[in-house]
Amino acid sequence: MIDPDALDGVTLPEQQARICGHDAVIAGIEAQLRSNRLPGAILLHGPQGIGKATLAFQLAKTILVATGDEDAYRVGEQIASGSHPNIFLLRRGLNKAGTKASAFITVDQVSRRQGGDPNALRDRLHQTRGRQGQRIAIIDAIDDCNSSAANALLKILEEPPPDTTFLLISHRPGQLLATIKSRAHSVALRPLSDADVRSVLVGQRPELNGDEIARAIGLAGGRPRRAFETLALGDETILGVLRSWLDQPTAAATAVHLQLAETLGADSRSTELSFAREMINNWIAVEARAAALAGARMRLASANELWDKAQTNFAEADSVNLDMKQTLVAIFDAIRKHIHTTVPVSPEKS
Repeated sequence: MIDPDALDGVTLPEQQARICGHDAVIAGIEAQLRSNRLPGAILLHGPQGIGKATLAFQLAKTILVATGDEDAYRVGEQIASGSHPNIFLLRRGLNKAGTKASAFITVDQVSRRQGGDPNALRDRLHQTRGRQGQRIAIIDAIDDCNSSAANALLKILEEPPPDTTFLLISHRPGQLLATIKSRAHSVALRPLSDADVRSVLVGQRPELNGDEIARAIGLAGGRPRRAFETLALGDETILGVLRSWLDQPTAAATAVHLQLAETLGADSRSTELSFAREMINNWIAVEARAAALAGARMRLASANELWDKAQTNFAEADSVNLDMKQTLVAIFDAIRKHIHTTVPVSPEKS
């Protein structure tokens, strides 16, 4: 099955030989498995790009080895090739024209309707077991289900096939059906440490030099996927200019942030803009936290107001396709005003 979120040159989650980080989560689920208390459905949620899908396949391997009759090497080979009969993977498929990935996981992929796909998840789960041991259904990601698919999946979770574990991957658990969340054991995953991100990078790209690794880690925010995306941007990008500007928003001439807005806002779907939005949000969050720790009430109130303004402006730009350049200008102006009108507390920016 295709992975619509795959990055060029980066090993797919099912083909990863190891996982970095999330040790406590792995240990907890292994303990549940040993004591025969493994939940029927596990919701793995957290920021996109921190290795949730990789973790799901590693957990699947652990469960299959513990409950089946094959060793870890053999199970790992079959998972990597997509041939293990006890693993059922649900991802977005191709559109009807077969030219690109669909925007959603559809109801036909979950539960076959009359004349529908005979390979729908529900039908496959009710077929004769292909191998001894537990069966694993991985939904990557459940956020991609449209409303009909989500309701069809809920019906399966309400009446699950025997000896089946569902691993549900979510980047935005707050948007899931409450009834789906109530059917799953929730496991919150956090961004990785810089050391773990470094380990992932070096493991896949051993040719990288120290400066490349440091730059990627600095922009990754604990997410290996972001680190790989950073590397794809190249060495000199507009993001370096943005980082310098955020370090001292009032030191540069107005023309600098106007040029930043012009460049970053030129393509609302660019990777650079996605990074820039996160950098702006992180800057405001760090500013608010520093003000709170320093007891600077006026600065904290201003930072909170700045956060609300940024979120509102970005949301409006996304929903009604407003000019992203003007949106960025308004946010940059608000950041400069915040610095000018409140007493600095010298927070450490990240």
